Amino acid sequence: MSVTSSPVRLVCFDLGGVVIRICQSWGEACAAAGIPERDTELWQRTHTDRLRVLAEFQTGRIDAPAFAARLSEQVAGLYSPAEILGVHHAWLLDEYAGVAELIVRLHDAGLDTAALSNTSHDHWVRIVAYTAVTRLHHLLASHLLGLHKPDPMIFRRLEQQLGYRAREIIFFDDTQENVVAADAVGWRAYLIDPEADTAQQIAAILREESVVG
Repeated sequence: MSVTSSPVRLVCFDLGGVVIRICQSWGEACAAAGIPERDTELWQRTHTDRLRVLAEFQTGRIDAPAFAARLSEQVAGLYSPAEILGVHHAWLLDEYAGVAELIVRLHDAGLDTAALSNTSHDHWVRIVAYTAVTRLHHLLASHLLGLHKPDPMIFRRLEQQLGYRAREIIFFDDTQENVVAADAVGWRAYLIDPEADTAQQIAAILREESVVG
């Protein structure tokens, strides 16, 4: 790889679904945890309320026991707090092949790297041990910043903290609304399919954008 005339200086990654393979649904996570999935209709009806609780958890406003208790309450005890914590723990799977090597090649090309992830403290202590994550230069997470994607302030905070302008950042995320939000603040943002080879997708976009050759 060699640096081109691209203005991009920082390659920024979401973690779950881009660097780390995670469960893509509650049902998949239940299966991974060995907990039966129950009353999917009620679970879907409470979607918006559950997202609010998750955002509180992932911005550090509540801890894991409070998160589990609140979520259990939201679904009228459909899952116990202990079961919710079991599913939460099972959500992380493994890292995608080739991403750690891609990050090394980016550094060799003179580029900086970072993570910007919506996550909780309980996931974070495991996430930071993945090989690909240890190779990133900067690690920013929602529970540490008190901000949550797609809030535009989280993208501005990264710019301020790391000293980059918006158009110097290329960003990869597996959630459409986060990509739209990053694009709106001027980042070069791309949607990654978590069901496919993420390293291959990222490398192809970097070549197409002339970030690396």
